[in-house]
Amino acid sequence: VHPTRWLASTLIPLAFAAWGLKKGSINKSGALLGIITGFFLTLSSYVFLTCLITFFVTSSKATKYGSKEKAKIEQNFKEGGQRNWVQVLCNGGVPMLLSILYLIDAGSGERPVDFFQDYRASWLSVALLGAFGCANGDTWASELGTVLSSSNPRLITTWRQVPKGVNGGVSFVGVLASLMGGAIVGLSFYLSIKYSVEESALASAPVQWPAIPIAALAGLLGSIVDSLLGATLQYSGVDKKTRTIVEHPGDGVQHVAGMRILDNHSVNLLSTIITAVILPRIANTVWPTY
Repeated sequence: VHPTRWLASTLIPLAFAAWGLKKGSINKSGALLGIITGFFLTLSSYVFLTCLITFFVTSSKATKYGSKEKAKIEQNFKEGGQRNWVQVLCNGGVPMLLSILYLIDAGSGERPVDFFQDYRASWLSVALLGAFGCANGDTWASELGTVLSSSNPRLITTWRQVPKGVNGGVSFVGVLASLMGGAIVGLSFYLSIKYSVEESALASAPVQWPAIPIAALAGLLGSIVDSLLGATLQYSGVDKKTRTIVEHPGDGVQHVAGMRILDNHSVNLLSTIITAVILPRIANTVWPTY
């Protein structure tokens, strides 16, 4: 590993952690784990780092958007959407693990996606793209869909209308947001490969633009998986007194959907794992070979 990359792997995550703390997007425990995650992603590939930055910046903006309205809907809503170490682990843990496997298997450096000549590195890269596309798409869907949708969502399992903020609720705006959230991660992945990989390597590899629609698919797939898990295994109820959505039963709480088995963090983690496993298989099938 070149000394410059070691330096970048240390300084860049530190800079973004400091920025996140200043903006209130992350707390100290989240910043610490974010630095560790960013270190491994930068050490393995700058492409992975740009995916992390894209996810962190855009999802933070989406979380803060319409915060006053969200506070009226969700009982546990936090102003500014400040992330702790658990949230960082559930959204960034899978990409960090994949980046470590990439380091072990392919070494440090940027490579184009080429399932024919470089299968394992390509599989790990697309899996990481899928994990970030899933996390960002689901965040955009839940955070923007809640505010921008003019009507109440429908529960993905029964298709009946439910209040905004209920786990498993889907809307047209949310679906569109999930596609866009995934696509913007794919765009950062594509541009990073285009400008960081040597021209000779790009010339002998297949086209790289499919990363954008593949990541958009990851955003959609991730939000669907998240909604299915949320509608069935995550408790949602309405507090009759405050008229806000709660995630646990209690006095004055009317059950809306789901069993109390998983929480929001575990649902996010499972969604990123499932998407990271499925997406390389899809990409290997549809990615052009020319």
